[in-house]
Amino acid sequence: MAVGIIFDVDGTLWDSTDEVAVSWNQAIREHARIERTLTGEELKKEFGKPLDEIMDDLFPELNRAEKDELAYYMYQYENEHVKDAPCVCYDQMPETIRALSEKYPLFIVSNCQSGYIEAFLENTGLGACIRDFTCPGDTGQLKGDNIRIIMERNGIESAVYVGDTQGDADACKKAGIPMIYAAYGFGDVKGDYVTIHSFDELLRLNFDKL
Repeated sequence: MAVGIIFDVDGTLWDSTDEVAVSWNQAIREHARIERTLTGEELKKEFGKPLDEIMDDLFPELNRAEKDELAYYMYQYENEHVKDAPCVCYDQMPETIRALSEKYPLFIVSNCQSGYIEAFLENTGLGACIRDFTCPGDTGQLKGDNIRIIMERNGIESAVYVGDTQGDADACKKAGIPMIYAAYGFGDVKGDYVTIHSFDELLRLNFDKL
C-alpha cells in the first residue's frame, strides 16, 4: 500500500476558530455562571492541545466538575454549528485533498471531541476522500497513540503527518513517523521539518521519500 497521509484539522485543513467561538460563547451564556466572551484569536492559541488543557487555560476559575459540564455543552454546540458554518478552508485545500486521495490513502487524527471530524467532513464534502479518522473523544488516547491506532487499524506500515503545532511534532516523534510542518497554521515548530507555506504545495512532494 502507498504511504498513508494523516492530517491534523485546525490550522492545517481549515480555520474554524471564529465559528467555534460563536458556538462556545452561546454555551457559556446558556450553561455557565460566568461572564466570558471568547474570541477566535484566543482559540488559535489553544487548538491542538488536549481538551482538558484547553478548558484549564480558558476557565481557571472553574473546578474540574464545572469545566467538564461546560465542556459537554460547548462541544455539543460546536459540532452542530460547524457542520454548516462559514469556516475558512485554506486555499486549495479541498482540491488538493481530492487530488491526493486518488494516489494515497488519507486519514485524519486530531485532538478533538467525538463528532468534530464528522462535522468537518460534512461541512467540506470531503468524506469520500478520507479513509478513516480518530480523536481522543473516540479512543481516550492523545495524538501520538491515535496515529498508531489509525496506522494499525488500516494496515499502514509507512505514514507521514501534516500538522502545524509543536504538539503535532511531539506526537509524530512518539508515533515514529515524519511530520510535514504547515507553517501557515496556528503554531510554531522547532526543528528541521519538511515545510509547506500553502496547502497545495503537498502536490509537489514525493511522500515515498520523506
